[in-house]
Amino acid sequence: MATYSKQQLSGGSLGAPILVAATASTGTTIHATGTSATVLDEVWLYAYNSSSSAVLLTIQYGGTTSPNNDIKITVPSQSGLTLIVPGLILAGNGSAATSVYAYAGTTNVVTISGYVNRIA
Repeated sequence: MATYSKQQLSGGSLGAPILVAATASTGTTIHATGTSATVLDEVWLYAYNSSSSAVLLTIQYGGTTSPNNDIKITVPSQSGLTLIVPGLILAGNGSAATSVYAYAGTTNVVTISGYVNRIA
């Protein structure tokens, strides 16, 4: 039977929001799975935009190939948390971790919060 455990995003510190500094690929690291191909990470991400204008955010989910790994969303200005990744599954490939990155149209105004449900 599978076990579930809630985990912090590996790209952050103590569960605090992660500031998106990158404005191009490869983005700011948000999360990296373990190396196992049989341990799944269910990823939940939310974005907050502190600027006075909407900002285009690109999530690079599981790789950096565009458009294959891109999730693009316009994050509204100062309107609380916006769901950007709704529990999508990600795993390592058996020998290396798989990562999630983010970059935004404006540097240092978008933060990413969230968690991972690890399924082993």
